[in-house]
Amino acid sequence: MGVVTYNYESTSPVAPARLFKAFSLEADKVWPKAAPQAVKSVEVEANPGPGSIVKINFAEGLPFQYMKHQIGGHDDKNLSYSYSLIEGGPLGDKLEKISYDNKFEAAAGGGSLCKSSMKFYTVGDYVITEDEIKAQIKGSEGVYKAVEAYLLANPDACN
Repeated sequence: MGVVTYNYESTSPVAPARLFKAFSLEADKVWPKAAPQAVKSVEVEANPGPGSIVKINFAEGLPFQYMKHQIGGHDDKNLSYSYSLIEGGPLGDKLEKISYDNKFEAAAGGGSLCKSSMKFYTVGDYVITEDEIKAQIKGSEGVYKAVEAYLLANPDACN
């Protein structure tokens, strides 16, 4: 097994606290509303705390039926959260898991900056390419941008 780390940043006109809530604390409510073309439902097993499993069911016609995340933790004060993709989705037979550490910060001109660190845990001697990593990010950006648009259109959401 190998581990490849990739860091990624993106900006948003949405305030950091609202993005943090939409992606960590209220994802089960927000994602299906914001991206119904992609996310059918989000199921949280028990309490959405460290160790809990979150199952994201995708809309019909997408390449994957579902994926499961295991929550690592979240820090309300620092607007950061971590989780690992442990089943389904893009893992296939080449990736054991993908771990994510995300932090939302205020951007200099307003809005926010999302800093993500991803660790790709490969199976056997498989080596993931930068193009494959960028394709993973592009797939995630669809939901990210849909959530962002939802928050901009619904100023009372995730406050």
